Amino acid sequence: MFIGIDIGTSAVKVVVISSEGRELASASSPLSLQTPRRNWCEQQPETWWEATLTACAELRSGKPDAWAAARAIGLSGQMHGAVMLGGELEVLRPAILWNDGRSMAQCKAMEARMPEIGSICGVPAMPGMTAPKILWMKENEPDTYSGIRHILLPKDFVRLRLTGELATDMADAAGTMWLDEANRAWSDSLCSVSATNPAWLPRLLEGPEISGQLSKEAASALGLPAGIPVAAGGGDASTGAMGIGAVHDGDAFISLGTSGQLFVCSSAFQPNAASAVHAFAHCVPGRWSVIAAMLNGASPMQWFAGVARTEIAELLKAAQSEDGRIPYFLPYLTGERTPHNDAEIRGGFLGLEPATSNAAMMHAVVDSIAYTFCDARDAIEAAGREITSPAAIGGGARSDFVLQTMSDALGIPISRYKGAETGPALGAARLGMIASGAATVAEAAVKPDVDRIFEPDLARADYHAERLDSWRKLYLALKDVRL
Repeated sequence: MFIGIDIGTSAVKVVVISSEGRELASASSPLSLQTPRRNWCEQQPETWWEATLTACAELRSGKPDAWAAARAIGLSGQMHGAVMLGGELEVLRPAILWNDGRSMAQCKAMEARMPEIGSICGVPAMPGMTAPKILWMKENEPDTYSGIRHILLPKDFVRLRLTGELATDMADAAGTMWLDEANRAWSDSLCSVSATNPAWLPRLLEGPEISGQLSKEAASALGLPAGIPVAAGGGDASTGAMGIGAVHDGDAFISLGTSGQLFVCSSAFQPNAASAVHAFAHCVPGRWSVIAAMLNGASPMQWFAGVARTEIAELLKAAQSEDGRIPYFLPYLTGERTPHNDAEIRGGFLGLEPATSNAAMMHAVVDSIAYTFCDARDAIEAAGREITSPAAIGGGARSDFVLQTMSDALGIPISRYKGAETGPALGAARLGMIASGAATVAEAAVKPDVDRIFEPDLARADYHAERLDSWRKLYLALKDVRL
């Protein structure tokens, strides 16, 4: 048996899989966000460990035999977060997360000092990345900055609790802007331009490598044998890929979670900073990825359901039958990365009228999610990769209406795998399986069975083409309006 732990933004998810790679059980524990100022988004690192303990306790109670038979643990997590620790490994301040936009000025400064930055780290300077957050710390919280002795990514803080080791993997390191992607090594020049001491960074490992063993203290807390290996793991985009077997050149998928990604696996490093895509190391050796990353993913549906005080499923059902006089919605609740790299743009509805219903507004939200993936597809193609028939994973992929709308807007078939919502946690468990010696990458990276294929409705092509054109014009018209 193997355990996968995914440190998400809204929850920690833990899965147990069998020696054949089949999921036996899963559990999750919710997390909350703190947004003390505009463009700020933070979490307390200790809450990740507490949520991990809670989810693990549920699985231990529900599947005691399988839990006790665990042979390895793999880790996955939200990328780009800055966890700053002092000399005694104490947390210095709340972690600054991937969707935090406070460091836009620092990004511009980094680009000005190092114009070639995107060709080295695979992405233009973006405030969601880790490196500009540290430069922001130096300029805005100098006392805290002066106390930094270690910097970890979110899942690596949990690794520290599990093993006592300071380590990370190539795929998660790829999202820091400190990694020389082509050479899969920390870059002194990228550290220098972001006021980062290279000595603060953890050791680098490939995803399936063993990063440490479960300590006696952690084993006692989790009810597991001490000494079992903990794999290096990966950032959630790459472990999501591992979870659906996307490890071969050209394998592509759509991830619809809190954020959204359009991911293509590559056998080579293919940077194209001008298109605002992310060319990152994969969580398996000898592989990279080209990713269009959208900050808002499927989360606008959750947001609108909260505003409307109605369950998402109920709103989606009503929206599906609401097909006239649909307003427009810009889904940029927390800014946007691909293709705009704009931390300041915000969301909004346009075209509301007295007859506009909650169902029509949810329909507009779903359309907007599809259109962000049209932007993503175009950015990926500008980087030299073609998307023809991606798979879909993540919580948003559970909705037939959402995936059909995306297929219609993109004009391509989209496959939904069985159990696709598990995603990154499953991929993490598979990396644990490889680390233990129970399987090779090829043996572990098995594609799940297809649940359904959504074929584009050609009768909807003109409808979406017209709305997409108007929707794109809205961003251009409003991007300079700052609220």
